[in-house]
Amino acid sequence: MYTTFARIYDSLMRDVDYDAWAQRLKELLQERGVQKGARVCECACGTGSLTLRLAKSGLRMTGVDLSGDMLEIAMDKCRSAGLMVPFVKQDMRMLSLPRRSDALLCTCDGVNYLLTENDLCAFFRAAHASLKPGGALVFDVSTPHKLQNVLGNTTLTRTEEDFAYIWHNRFDEKKQQVHLMLTLFTKEKDLFLRTEETQTQRAWDRKTLRACLADCGFTDIRMYGRLRKTPPRTTDDRWMISCVKA
Repeated sequence: MYTTFARIYDSLMRDVDYDAWAQRLKELLQERGVQKGARVCECACGTGSLTLRLAKSGLRMTGVDLSGDMLEIAMDKCRSAGLMVPFVKQDMRMLSLPRRSDALLCTCDGVNYLLTENDLCAFFRAAHASLKPGGALVFDVSTPHKLQNVLGNTTLTRTEEDFAYIWHNRFDEKKQQVHLMLTLFTKEKDLFLRTEETQTQRAWDRKTLRACLADCGFTDIRMYGRLRKTPPRTTDDRWMISCVKA
């Protein structure tokens, strides 16, 4: 899973302003008293673009992801930058760290890949157990508006020099899930190899997120729009949430 996708993931995400995203995450952590030198774990870290930036800012980062291929790229990035960041292949619903963290992050839609309330609460419980008392959990989600109305039932295409894709999306209103079916064409010497990836994301509403967080022992739940300090809106494409371990 994600083998070919991992190789082109950074190319697909090249328009993302990771610097602004990392800066907003640092602000949210600082609001919770998490300062330079704190121990922070990023779940669903992917290829480590945010992990790297946060480590450069002085946070003691650990990266966790289910994809070994993604983690290999993340490790290479950090090594090239002269940073010793540990990365662990692990299911974040069963997160188990050698020592408790000052903060946990889950970015870039990681929570959207949790498809049931049982999965959602399993992650929140694992996060709660992995934090020090008073520790912070900060995460983001793609909103129901984005999954239904922006991605929704659409087909996207893109052609680059070394890869191309056809990305077909189908939204299941009953399950509040979008199925992402990606046909990839990646260049290998003089040939383009075809592979297929299928992913599914769940649209989580604010009420459910709040209820699950509270049930799992989190308090002072704050929600914001994308990269903003203002309250979330229904038409936002992303929400950012922070809370603390009671």
